[in-house]
Amino acid sequence: MKVKVISVLEDNYMYLVIEETTRDAIAVDAAVPKRLLEIIRKEDVELRAVLTTHHHWDHARGNEELARLCPGLRVYGADERIGALTHKVTHNQELTFGAIRVRCLFTPCHTSGHMCYFMWEDGSPDAPALFSGDTLFVGGCGKFFEGTAEQMYTNLTQILGALPKETKVFCGHECTVRNLKFALKVEPDNEIVKKKLVWAKQRDDEDLPTVPSTLQEEFLYNPFLRVTEEPLQKFTGKTDPVEVLRTLRIEKDNFKKPKERPNPQAMLAFDWGLFSPFFEKK
Repeated sequence: MKVKVISVLEDNYMYLVIEETTRDAIAVDAAVPKRLLEIIRKEDVELRAVLTTHHHWDHARGNEELARLCPGLRVYGADERIGALTHKVTHNQELTFGAIRVRCLFTPCHTSGHMCYFMWEDGSPDAPALFSGDTLFVGGCGKFFEGTAEQMYTNLTQILGALPKETKVFCGHECTVRNLKFALKVEPDNEIVKKKLVWAKQRDDEDLPTVPSTLQEEFLYNPFLRVTEEPLQKFTGKTDPVEVLRTLRIEKDNFKKPKERPNPQAMLAFDWGLFSPFFEKK
């Protein structure tokens, strides 16, 4: 099982999972069909199915075009709002694509129909993979657009958090640096957060992805998976894990990036009055 990480739009990821024996492939969150089809041609594989985590346009907008261009394409998801949906899946339903096994994991909260996909190959020494959409990010979790803290707590602890610790996490967005800056605010003495943030900034500077992480790593630096830890309870002023999670999400929603230093040339222009005509009253 080979996973191609494909950066699209502003900070999204879509994925192409290739069954290396048959050269069949599955796409996850196929938002940009043209880019996906270029990679399919380059890899010389046959696209058999699309797995969509949720209906938001930046994850599902390519489905209709792909269905038109690839007759017989199967589109899986848990929400009727997903375009070109052919197979509605349910929690713990298992799918098979050659040697690739897929378990569908229902994680409502970011949207009411959000589904994650856990993949593995029987007998393979490779770690399994989790395609977590906008439920679990590297260092963070998704916003609670259509759900509750109780739902997200269940998602992160009982469903995704219960997977094998070596599971590789492939999430829906590249937002690791920002997530870890917040994690450092929450746990300023967490050395693992500090090291991961330095690494993520370097990857960002080199325009390289920070996915995948592993579930084991996430428990060390992701505040949303650490809600029973004392520093998290101290930061939120709560002890109940769900309340810790709820408060963390509110704090994260209001978290602002440190302001960038003004461009020196722009400051000189202001000093010299070059922008004055634009600010004069008419």
